[in-house]
Amino acid sequence: MKEEILALLGSDSYHPMDLHELQAYFHKEKDIAFMKLLVEMEENHEVIRSSSNKYHLPDRLGLVKGYVQMNKKGFAFIRLEDDSEEVFVSREHMHHAMQDDLVMVRIIRRRPEENPEGEIIAILDHGLKKAVGEFVKSRKKCFVRCDDPKYPSKIFIDDAHTLGAMPGHKVVVEIQSYEPNISGEIVKIIGHKNDPGVDILSVVERYDVDIEFSEEIYREIEAIPESVLPEERKGRRDFRDWQIITIDGDDAKDLDDAISLTRSADGIYHLGVHIADVSHYVRENTPLDKEAVARGTSIYLVDRVIPMLPHKLSNGICSLNEGVDRLTLSCLMDVNAQGEVINHEIVASVIRSQKRMTYRHVNEILAGNEKRRIQYSELVELLERMQELAHILSRKRKARGAIDFDTKEAKIIVNDKSQAVDIAVRERGEGERLIEDFMLLANETVAEHFKWLDLPYIYRIHEKPQLKKLQRLALLLGPLGYHLHGSLSHIHPRELASLVDESKGQPEHTLIATTMLRCMQKAKYSPECLGHFGLADEYYTHFTSPIRRYPDLLGHRLIHTYLIDGDMSSKTQAKYAEILPDLAEQCSLREVVAVDLEREVEDVKKAEYMSAHIGEEFDGYISSITRFGFFVELANTVDGLVHLSELKDDYYYFDEVNTTLIGERTGKVFHLCDPIRVRVTGANKDEGTVDFTIVKTKKEKGKKKSKAKTSQRNERATRRVDQRLKKAKAKTSSFEPFMKKKNKRRR
Repeated sequence: MKEEILALLGSDSYHPMDLHELQAYFHKEKDIAFMKLLVEMEENHEVIRSSSNKYHLPDRLGLVKGYVQMNKKGFAFIRLEDDSEEVFVSREHMHHAMQDDLVMVRIIRRRPEENPEGEIIAILDHGLKKAVGEFVKSRKKCFVRCDDPKYPSKIFIDDAHTLGAMPGHKVVVEIQSYEPNISGEIVKIIGHKNDPGVDILSVVERYDVDIEFSEEIYREIEAIPESVLPEERKGRRDFRDWQIITIDGDDAKDLDDAISLTRSADGIYHLGVHIADVSHYVRENTPLDKEAVARGTSIYLVDRVIPMLPHKLSNGICSLNEGVDRLTLSCLMDVNAQGEVINHEIVASVIRSQKRMTYRHVNEILAGNEKRRIQYSELVELLERMQELAHILSRKRKARGAIDFDTKEAKIIVNDKSQAVDIAVRERGEGERLIEDFMLLANETVAEHFKWLDLPYIYRIHEKPQLKKLQRLALLLGPLGYHLHGSLSHIHPRELASLVDESKGQPEHTLIATTMLRCMQKAKYSPECLGHFGLADEYYTHFTSPIRRYPDLLGHRLIHTYLIDGDMSSKTQAKYAEILPDLAEQCSLREVVAVDLEREVEDVKKAEYMSAHIGEEFDGYISSITRFGFFVELANTVDGLVHLSELKDDYYYFDEVNTTLIGERTGKVFHLCDPIRVRVTGANKDEGTVDFTIVKTKKEKGKKKSKAKTSQRNERATRRVDQRLKKAKAKTSSFEPFMKKKNKRRR
């Protein structure tokens, strides 16, 4: 009945009706259930009853639903449920709505090239159900000072609901009431704010991520053996005498991929990618499987891993440790000299890794380190053969237009008290690249296999960038001397890849790569094979990491069902066709949570590290510019804000066309990528932010002249100052959401 009501109200021929008219239309004059349904739909804001008691769909009255994304200045952007656009809401039109609230918004103004402006007319659901913060006890009241600055700073607690917390404790509080003041009950004490590791645990609690597994899970895994049993090897291909090795980081314990490689006399490479058969141990719909679905992925933090599976599996029976039998699924590929897979098999197998290699040692061997080459003499030929094939695959991928963003990644070093003592930049050597090349090829091969079988499967998809973001990217690239060619509506990844390659070796390379990465849509999981834009590939899935990603585990389960067990019945296909969309969405959502949590913990530790360097000077470059200042990235990847108030030599205006700050009196201009020396003036560990002030700007000698010249940029930018002054706006520029590195940056 609900669908019929919505269809009527949404039809072009609908003339607004009241309750009695709707009852007559549907012949429900005396139907109490019909009246209750209308009341329920009204309470859920699926329909709106006007002052004349006529029923309407919300969008017919200029109303939209969405989620509040707060700004620290008090205004917000409302992200609509269908992600079609964002609505700007000023402080005076917020009406007590908070971060993540689901709200109903009336559109009050639309202007060309700008976000629509609206007013919140109803809070449909509060997003703040639980908060993390520091317990404070004053003379009269107790409250929790919320860690997240986008939520109200104080959540009041009465004396009966403190759980024995003491001042300085980090706590978890559940919200009990929103009016007239937000109040709640402390349900967990994390620890004192100065205790080792409490800073990270506080962030984990804020994301509502479980660290420990339940007793039910531990009871279930007691039955899982700690070694492969003879009967488990039956029906599997035996590769235990093959030369198979693993290559991982020094500290890795969950080893889920191993490699074998030979080359025959005809020049064909025989590549084996052997992946831990986790689905053999994690059976469908068991408590362990349901917990893995709920977690979705392992989360890698600075000082710990929150695993998707208990350590007995992730570090034990599923990990492809050296010298022990392990159950695997193997993707065996014959690859020619052009990097084409001319034949392949996907089989259940058992392997025994001959050596647990590290990226560091492999990189040293391939770089010619004699000590390492002697130490691993039996593997030198294999590793050089791997490097040879990896280069072939890399060239092939580059030729088809795959984008290699190659952005810098931080490695934060902590001491035994979980305190950040150093920040290094992760090196991506030959070892890392060849494993990446082989994993990509296996993922592509498995995806294409199932696409042509036309069976329900889970894919990794990456859709092309939205036109609006590409237009903004083009405007941003112009002042840097780079241009996008051809139609932005039908852009090929090769065009973007060539821009990244063109900028390599230039000061602006990191900025261009990271900005382009933010321009992309998020990759996600889907039961539809829609291709991967960034890889310029028609077929792609995740097959190679089932210990730490549920989509890979799910894919393995489908491989067992279809290929190993031979069950392709219509009943089985119908079952997976029904459940895969929800599982794909859950996996995508949990990936977003994991990425955000990892990034926020990294920011907290970067701020902690920089707090020990207050007053010190560093060299960096301007990585983004906004109306309230600009961000500077240091060589160690730390990103900090130079607020507009720190620019005391002039009054600066933001030129959004050229993405510059321009001095009104002096004409001095700050550009993206300008090298600059800064002094650290502050670091807020709770918010994960760093503040800088300028020591001096620097002009690099011998800067590439073929790119946009500084004098020309200054002249163009200065000519626009008067124009920008006349059109200065009170609200955030449309560029800012695109330019900001993180939503939590301070204004």
